[in-house]
Amino acid sequence: MIAPQFRIYACFFLFAVTTGALMARMPDIQTHLGVTEGQLGLTMIGMSIGSLISLTFGAGFIDRLGFRTSALVTTLGPVILISSIPWLPNAPLVFCVLFVTGILSGALEINLNVEIDRLEAQTGKRFMNRAHGFWSVGFFVTALFGAMIRQSGLPANWHLLIVAIFGVAFGLFMLWGATSAPRRGAASNADGHVIAFPNWGLLPLCLIGFAAFLVEGAGIDWSAIYMRDIFSVEPFVGGMGLTLFAFFMAAMRLSADPVVGRFGPRRVAVSLLSLATLGALLVGIAPAPAVALFGFALMGIGCSAVYPLAVSAAAQRTDRPSAVNVAALGQVSFVVFFLAPPLLGFIAEHWGIRNSYLICLPLLLAGLWASSFALGTRKVEVPLGLPPEPLPPNG
Repeated sequence: MIAPQFRIYACFFLFAVTTGALMARMPDIQTHLGVTEGQLGLTMIGMSIGSLISLTFGAGFIDRLGFRTSALVTTLGPVILISSIPWLPNAPLVFCVLFVTGILSGALEINLNVEIDRLEAQTGKRFMNRAHGFWSVGFFVTALFGAMIRQSGLPANWHLLIVAIFGVAFGLFMLWGATSAPRRGAASNADGHVIAFPNWGLLPLCLIGFAAFLVEGAGIDWSAIYMRDIFSVEPFVGGMGLTLFAFFMAAMRLSADPVVGRFGPRRVAVSLLSLATLGALLVGIAPAPAVALFGFALMGIGCSAVYPLAVSAAAQRTDRPSAVNVAALGQVSFVVFFLAPPLLGFIAEHWGIRNSYLICLPLLLAGLWASSFALGTRKVEVPLGLPPEPLPPNG
């Protein structure tokens, strides 16, 4: 019998393995399509548009379908779709595939985060940071092997096809017998909420997620191209920026829950965003590859647990159903993750790729400001097997 939290971990892992493999091969896909950085960014905006639509209108549908059906569709769908991208002949077709992938990705974001929140309420244990940690583990694994595979000369189309075969087989094994955790209560039902938009109370959390996801997008999408264009390093070293970013993000997320329990969400978020700010600055001014790689590592640590903390705070709010609040937060944050490629690509093409990282600094400072009051200070340590005390809406 597979524990329910491990099914969620598997979904995060598989989605990251698939998208991470795509990002690791982005220089090859750019060459295959024959597009500039700006054109590549505009192509990738299809994923952003699709996720925006899904996060705006999908909360009620996901709630009705249940965890198992939603997880099967939204986890396996992107695995199959992304594997087709290197086989496509032109950028418009890639845009269309990424658009559908974005719809499924937004639905996956709602489904998994709401299910984690329900499991936490049911068991009295923390899973949110660990679950997002498996997303980071997936990115680390695929970044590390992606760099090695690029160095070996295996074409991107066969690389992503192998990933897809593994992903479908592993996903079916992990999800076939899944069941849904009980809702927190009648108010958690999102059927009556067709559209999810951030309300005033959610806006500070959206700003925090915005900062975290912008750094995440900058670290994941452009690190390999940055290392190639600025330092002309060989493919393995070029892929190490993404590898270090993903490794330190995963390590921090997997160990963050007891840290949050001891020091409280606010202190942890402020500390992490401060490290992310320093990392982005180092990448922007790095005189040598080693300094840039250290900056990518700090960025990975810095944006690791920030978004999971914001998701937990959104899910615990009592003003609207948890699925709606999580969808509204994801609508801003998740879309920023996919908007980062075109925005940063435009900056890279016109003002240089270093400035793509320096432009993140004002937004990180804004996220720091929001973290100073939007996240709770309460330290929560939950003994195993005992239910947690009720938290305030932004606890």
